[in-house]
Amino acid sequence: MEISKLGEFGLIDRLTKDIQLKNNSSLYGVGDDCAVMHYPDTEVLTTSDMLMEGVHFDLTYVSLMQLGYKAAMENISDIFAMNGTPRQMIVSIAIDKRFNVEGMEQFYTGLKKACDKWNIDIVGGDTTSSLTGLAISITCIGDAKKDDIVYRNGAKETDLICVSGDLGAAYMGLQLLEREKTVYYQQLDDINRKISEAKKAGNDALVKHLRDQGAKTADFQPDFAGREYLLERQLQPEARGDILQLLRENNIKPTAMMDISDGLSSELLHICKQSQCGCRVYEKNIPIDYQTAVQAEEFNMNVTTCAMNGGEDYELLFTVPIGDHDKLNGLESKGIRQIGYITKPELGTKLISRDNQEFDITAQGWNPLKG
Repeated sequence: MEISKLGEFGLIDRLTKDIQLKNNSSLYGVGDDCAVMHYPDTEVLTTSDMLMEGVHFDLTYVSLMQLGYKAAMENISDIFAMNGTPRQMIVSIAIDKRFNVEGMEQFYTGLKKACDKWNIDIVGGDTTSSLTGLAISITCIGDAKKDDIVYRNGAKETDLICVSGDLGAAYMGLQLLEREKTVYYQQLDDINRKISEAKKAGNDALVKHLRDQGAKTADFQPDFAGREYLLERQLQPEARGDILQLLRENNIKPTAMMDISDGLSSELLHICKQSQCGCRVYEKNIPIDYQTAVQAEEFNMNVTTCAMNGGEDYELLFTVPIGDHDKLNGLESKGIRQIGYITKPELGTKLISRDNQEFDITAQGWNPLKG
């Protein structure tokens, strides 16, 4: 159905009709000029992201359902990165004429799936038209007790540096998708060129054959067998609230924390700058999945560079007091890995290679303002 037939309020009603509020802090959600929330005993955490088609996502290989899920998880991850609990979400979208109501329902299906996983209420937003593709703006609201909030500026000398999960897989998934996209469009361009030449030659039979061939190419699905994990990490990332729960169960409170959205190197430098410290990170300790290593070798890329600078892993990078070393030892099998330690600022930010050489850590990850 065309979106214009429903109108703005009709579309909002259709997309939000089955939303049920789950949090006590959500007093009133969709349906009025403002949502109403109440946080009497905790600090309020707020984060917002803007996602633009052609800059942050490519609908050639990302479904609208996957996009809704990922857009929500990116914001949820920011609340977790402050050691908070996400509670509400506000979603605004700008839509061009390519999209219909069913497509937007798919987007909201993914969005709701992510929110339901962490008991988050969708409490409002806006819809409007766009002349430049799909644009998404999401605000996530959460809370935490004042003493539980973890900032980027709390790391201290001798603190241990830890990460959750593994790194680089999302970036390798993106490279894989981009490669297949390039091959796909090269094949279509080649067929269209041949069709144009056949038309000029007046060869109607060849034109028909090439068009049939083009239709088959358009329907072609690449074989990603054995690389499913890489695609999942890129297309359907998971915010790591489970890691926060694990830390709480083991009485470990991070001194500084970030989520790894722009690459490990970039996030390390943020923590060191905010905390006025240096760091030593060991290449041999950086967790990398087998599929990531294999794909990096196939692309002739350095897997450590991919893990340090790839981004979009949405794992947690955090520091903990050295006194928690023994507690952490038992958590490696549950997805927490020590990769280095915090130093005095004058010692710089260094990556220690497998052959014990020192290299300055530089931020080569995602830059949202780079053209």
